[in-house]
Amino acid sequence: MPEFRFYHLERRRLDSALPEVLEGALAEGAHVVVQAASTEQVEALNERLWTYSDESFLPHGAARDGEPDAQPVYLTESEENPNGATLRVLLSGVDAAPFAGKPAGRAYERIILLFDGRDEVARAEARRQWSLVKTAGDPLSYWREGEDAGWEKAR
Repeated sequence: MPEFRFYHLERRRLDSALPEVLEGALAEGAHVVVQAASTEQVEALNERLWTYSDESFLPHGAARDGEPDAQPVYLTESEENPNGATLRVLLSGVDAAPFAGKPAGRAYERIILLFDGRDEVARAEARRQWSLVKTAGDPLSYWREGEDAGWEKAR
């Protein structure tokens, strides 16, 4: 049963926070699937992860890049897990229902829902997702951006 972590963005945008989350996961030796809400968002993230830092590189790919099982970070808009990921990141607009309390969720140690707290619709959706995960009985936790741009566990 995975732990669902809700990451509440308050200062940074998704495209600057996501690389940090992915770097941390890769440092732990995890493979990651990032699920976006659309093919267009996957393409934008694919481009962003190549260019987000001059000092860093995040090995990643999407379906168009081939060899999905060899990608440490796999970007998708579907529920697939072709790289045997133990961490799944769900971006705003992606439903946690297929994973909460379901066999599909058991493949993961953690599932992170990353949402923009400055967006009222995204906040409302995160609350709905929280209730869904809680009802399913999966462990969950809430994390906020700290003053130093790291994550602090809250509640």
